[in-house]
Amino acid sequence: MNFNTWFSDLQTRTAKNAGAGLPAFKELLARLGSPQHNYQIIHVAGTNGKGTVCTLLAHTLACAGWRTGLFVSPHLVSPTERVQLNGQPILPQDFITSVQTVLAAQAEPLNFFELITAAALVYFAAQNAQYVVLETGLGGRKDPTNACTPVLSMITSIGLDHTAVLGTTLAQIAAQKAGIIKPGVPVLCGDVPVEAATVIEQAVVDHHATLTWVRAGNPFYEYAYDFINGFTVLHTAQRTEWNLHLLGEKQTQNACLVYHAARQLGVAQSAIQTAFETVYLPGRFERLKKGPTTFILDGAHNPQAVQNLLTFWQKTPYGLQHPTVLCGFMKDKDFAQMIRLLATHFKHVIVTVPPSARAATQADFGDLLNADNIVFEPDYHKAVSLAQKEPVVLCTGSFYLVGAVKKLVSNYQ
Repeated sequence: MNFNTWFSDLQTRTAKNAGAGLPAFKELLARLGSPQHNYQIIHVAGTNGKGTVCTLLAHTLACAGWRTGLFVSPHLVSPTERVQLNGQPILPQDFITSVQTVLAAQAEPLNFFELITAAALVYFAAQNAQYVVLETGLGGRKDPTNACTPVLSMITSIGLDHTAVLGTTLAQIAAQKAGIIKPGVPVLCGDVPVEAATVIEQAVVDHHATLTWVRAGNPFYEYAYDFINGFTVLHTAQRTEWNLHLLGEKQTQNACLVYHAARQLGVAQSAIQTAFETVYLPGRFERLKKGPTTFILDGAHNPQAVQNLLTFWQKTPYGLQHPTVLCGFMKDKDFAQMIRLLATHFKHVIVTVPPSARAATQADFGDLLNADNIVFEPDYHKAVSLAQKEPVVLCTGSFYLVGAVKKLVSNYQ
């Protein structure tokens, strides 16, 4: 059995149970020798931006000379992307070994995310990591990553997502995200709506922690120019220019969060600049060529993220063009609103089904597919071929679809 087959089988088997729950997960870590105590942890929650913040912060700490682990989800092309050390994905055999170590110690069935979270923590300890950046899976309060006590907690943003699990209001969702706040542990928070900010501020007070709001600039940079030779140019307060290797206003806000986190952790400004100018984030306005077609891959997977993408689109060289949009969604997302947003802004929309058991299918869409500018092709391979007739294709709606299209376009083996 090759690694990808093994991983798919693992994911299928462990997705069938509800999991051990946070108290039992903490007991599991204790039986494993409490691997999370072997390194300093930065814990990141949020509706959007947390993958970017985690990846950029881990890269920044590595550029500063620290042996740094990164745990993120989902993956785009290979499951090994979920567990990285200094930017290098875990080796397949090390992944298997770490999972087997956890399975040998479990007292009750773990769900998939609990299992790979524990495996990542075990791996980082075995690799003598000094820092580990942990991205929450869902929410924060009940997430298995919340078994760890970090040196810094971060909340990137608050929006309506996973409402069936986290709550239907911004305040309810903020309460779940704020569940990662620990007694005495400093908190960095991005710009969030007022009702969410109130909840976060109260959680900070309740835990006798400190809170730093990180909003535009704040005062790391004074202004920014988008899409200058593929970079976002940041004019800093020191009158220098940084070429941020990320695009879009929301990415500059994510960069601000990372900047303040890194400074709080003692990272030199020179190392932060190096990291910002060299970071690689696949699936975030990533541009790939396939013959005469330019594919733009962006994993915007909820209405807030799609709206941010559409706003940024108008500032790019593609803003005056009318590309084909290739999109697919998870059934637990607000795909109706995302389809409406995309269909309003673009003339040609191809809806397909991402390669995931959670993907929304034709039966889920109902009348949403009846618009004149929407075509439904359930086979994403055929949908890519259909879209490739156009010079520019924007692929969005789900990281699962973005990863699958990236694999096809890049001829990844």
